[in-house]
Order: sequence, then C-alpha cells, then structure tokens
Amino acid sequence: MLTVSRLGCARGGCQILHDINFRLEAGEVLAVLGTNGAGKSTLLATLSGELPPAEGEILLGGRALESWPADERARRLAVLPQSSSLAFAFSVEEVVLLGRLPHASGREADRRIAAEAMQAADIEHLRQRSYLTLSGGERQRVHLARVLAQIWDSSEPACLLLDEPTASLDLAHQRLILQQAQEIAQRGNAVLLVLHDLNLAARYADRLLLLDRGAVSALGSAWGVLEAERIKRVFGVEVQVVPHPQLDCPLIIA
Repeated sequence: MLTVSRLGCARGGCQILHDINFRLEAGEVLAVLGTNGAGKSTLLATLSGELPPAEGEILLGGRALESWPADERARRLAVLPQSSSLAFAFSVEEVVLLGRLPHASGREADRRIAAEAMQAADIEHLRQRSYLTLSGGERQRVHLARVLAQIWDSSEPACLLLDEPTASLDLAHQRLILQQAQEIAQRGNAVLLVLHDLNLAARYADRLLLLDRGAVSALGSAWGVLEAERIKRVFGVEVQVVPHPQLDCPLIIA
C-alpha cells in the first residue's frame, strides 16, 4: 500500500529523519511513537507529500508518490494534520463535504457519504452548527469526518494518515476515533497514526513504529516494541510492562 525506502527528511537545512524503511499494508493500523522532536510529524508531512524527501523514495500503490496527479492521489491518500484551521463560518456539513471535492460522485452520493462520516465521528448532531462555534475537540472530530469522507468509497485500497488524532478529545471520543481507524483498516484500507499514548497504541494498532532521534528504534508488534528497557532508553522513564488484564496486549505502567 505504502512503501518507504531509505527515506531521509530535512527541515530548514537540518536532517530530521534518516534511513527510514517500512511498509504499510492494506488492512493494517500502524502507530508511530516517539518523544517530542523524534520526527513523527516530519515523517507524516513527507508521507503526505507536503514535505519533499531529502533522499530515498515513497511508493503509494507501487507508484512514486510524486508521480500521482493531485486529484488521483487525493482519492487514495487522506491526511489529518495535528491542527487544522478554518476561518470561515461554514456549517459542519459543509466542512465535511470538502472531503468530497476530489470525487465526481454527485451531490446526493456526497451528502450520503458525508452523513455516514459524520455519524462515524459522532458529530451528526452538529451538522448545521457553524464550525467557528465549536470546541477544540468538536473541531477535531469535524476534520476527522472530512478525511473519512475523502476515502469513504474509494474503489481501490486507500491510505489514511492521522497526526495525533486523539489530541484534545475526551476518553470516550479517543476510543471512538481509534475504533474507527480499526474499522477503516478492516475495510481493506491502511491507517498510519501518530500517537503519544503507548497504551492506546498497544491496544488499537496492529504494529508499532518507534522513532528515536530521527531513526527507527523498533518496528513490530506491541509485545516486541514496548519492552521496558527500550522504553527507558527512548523516553527516559522507568516502567513496568505487564499483560493487559482483559486484552491480548501489553499494559505500560509508569
């Protein structure tokens, strides 16, 4: 779905990431972890095409990312950045419908898909509200619905990139958003998300990619990546890693 080979990324003349290699498969949720400044958001910006790679290559569906025409790429790759700004008093439904711009599916289909995406993000009750009147968490869910609508009916496996999608959300909506990420993957798409919470990553992701000072520290299952010694080395915090009492995943206790 998305193949990253020997990727190097730079900002302002400074090398941020180097020799990044991984493959994001259709049907998979991959969580990217790391400390502040480890390069997580830089990686996402490069994968989305916002930031050109300094070296290496990114393939989307077997084709170089930069070779995709913008409208075709938008139908196969949707991105939710850390923060999204909108200064116009659009209704929530109008914002979500922006995700349908790359498509030519018609007004009726677009409104149906937007309604389904709003329901998935738990904002259907806000559909006629002005975006500018919403709280930070509500705005975050509106933009999530927008990117969901962008790939909702993709005829080919699509890729969804989410940068800290649980930021500013309460516990119930954190769970809702991550369950939606799993459902998107189960429909044959691929999801890459940046998270800070190790326990959320262990619970909802199929694999974890741990970045440390611009390089891959570990890539694999939660049990393989979230080892106490590695967490201490990367995050500088002593933890216990124990089996979750209800789920087949590790539980991190600081």
